[in-house]
Amino acid sequence: MRILTDADADPALLTDKRVAVVGYGSQGRAHALNLRDSGADVVVGLRPGAQSGDRARADGFRPTPVADAAAGADIVALLAPDETHGAIYRDELASVLEPGATLLFAHGLAIHYRLIEPRPDLDVVMAAPKGPGRAVRSEYEARRGLPALIAVAQDTSGHARATALSYACALGAGRAAVLETSFAEECEADLFNEQAVLWGAVPELITAGYDTLVHAGFSPEIAYLECVTEVKLLADLLYAKGIAGMREAISNTAEFGALLGGRRMVGEDARAEMRRVLAEVKEGAPVRALLADAAAGYPRLRAS
Repeated sequence: MRILTDADADPALLTDKRVAVVGYGSQGRAHALNLRDSGADVVVGLRPGAQSGDRARADGFRPTPVADAAAGADIVALLAPDETHGAIYRDELASVLEPGATLLFAHGLAIHYRLIEPRPDLDVVMAAPKGPGRAVRSEYEARRGLPALIAVAQDTSGHARATALSYACALGAGRAAVLETSFAEECEADLFNEQAVLWGAVPELITAGYDTLVHAGFSPEIAYLECVTEVKLLADLLYAKGIAGMREAISNTAEFGALLGGRRMVGEDARAEMRRVLAEVKEGAPVRALLADAAAGYPRLRAS
């Protein structure tokens, strides 16, 4: 897989374009600020009553209704929560997007699971930084960048890929690495990771370890240091050196402990469960559950 960087992008594709950023949450704020600092003409579109309006104004934007922001925009980045994309596109975007405009996403969910059926005269692309919005912004400010994935679902203009790449580089990703993928691959891999590894399994494993120590009589402070604080050290080593390099960087005692415990904690039963999670993702079950929870007012999310 080829790694793309700033040298492969044409920054002029954005500097003379109007970009409407719809949503000002984690990703929306980072995209809007980074794009503006990279020379794009950015307007922020928010739905009535959006709590993020004050923050957008404090950052120097003048938020406008979504339809007004999108009308006349060359690129519309739909960065509101995934489960709202269908309604936003149907009610506020579909009738005002200019022919030949680019509809951009930071995640493949709305297109892959057909929450949106874009008009055929639009370019439809993705530029997905691999990290939360706070890191997208802080890395950019540090003159670095997070890797990002780009994809094209619909290329009406013949320039959709170039637009997606330039957009990703304007976020700072071209300083690190930009990889090409598909909406389906990005979406399914991301949903699997969220459940089975990063946001689902890892916090549960940390909590279980902490509880085990505390219930056995260890002080909460020591349990916290062992099971929570040291996770950052692990993450930093993994990011810098990979799994093999991480193992070389730790003590013999720690490496031998990993050898003894790793497959006991994540054995064949866990791997079989991961395969079931992936099958559910491919079939769309998590998305249907998210949409149902949203329609009911998020009872499952609020109870978590």
